[in-house]
Amino acid sequence: MPHKITLTGSATGLLREYDRYVAFDMREKGSPSAPKGLKKSTFISYTVFVAKKAFNKTGLTKKSIMHEKILIQGEPTLDIPIDECPGEVGVICFQITVLPNKNDKEKNESDAKKESKQEASAPSQAQKNSESTKQEEEQAPVSQPVAKEEKKEPESVQPEVKETPVQEKKAELQKKQMTNQPKGTQDLLSFDDIIVPEEFLKTRPNPEKTQKVIDFVKRTGRLDEPLTIEKGSMILKDGYRRYVVAKTVKMDKVPVVYEYKK
Repeated sequence: MPHKITLTGSATGLLREYDRYVAFDMREKGSPSAPKGLKKSTFISYTVFVAKKAFNKTGLTKKSIMHEKILIQGEPTLDIPIDECPGEVGVICFQITVLPNKNDKEKNESDAKKESKQEASAPSQAQKNSESTKQEEEQAPVSQPVAKEEKKEPESVQPEVKETPVQEKKAELQKKQMTNQPKGTQDLLSFDDIIVPEEFLKTRPNPEKTQKVIDFVKRTGRLDEPLTIEKGSMILKDGYRRYVVAKTVKMDKVPVVYEYKK
């Protein structure tokens, strides 16, 4: 019988599409309970092959697969050509599952607790308001319009409370994207917004060095260094080879460092 293998983690490289299947690279640490005397296990790279039908059912995309935690169940294979399998071990996937994010779980639990507290405190507030209105009616019936205006004030605060979780999620997404970029990255810029001078377009980068950068992107899912862009004009100042690599692997956004006009 073939050996079974189970992997957990996120994709470390870009999704590669073929005729009837897709492939992507993953990385997982070896056994933590190795016998004494052996070297500590390092990360092992895998190349996972999944049927398109099974992959589409998960709802994953080229971008989300690098941020979502997934579970792979399958068997190792040695029949895949080396060009299609850059990882140390090739894995034929039988089942792919998207695992829930711990941060999302904690947020949902905290939101549920807040809602339950608000619901519990709501009757007591309503009772206080009703008692205060009764006292005001007994003392001064003319002051009823003022009481109505005071009731409307807490309702206007609710939209601001609803907007804060959305802003926090956007900030967290930006932090996650920036942490996966090379050192020195100041911003992520859309590839189509970069303007390349004619001086660069007339040159041809060294093919061997260019291929090394392409291999690095396939392994890690990111460039080795950010591109240097002039602030404001979006003109490429340095890193034309990495620009060519980003265009070759069809990257939507690239890491940049800004250079200010002298």
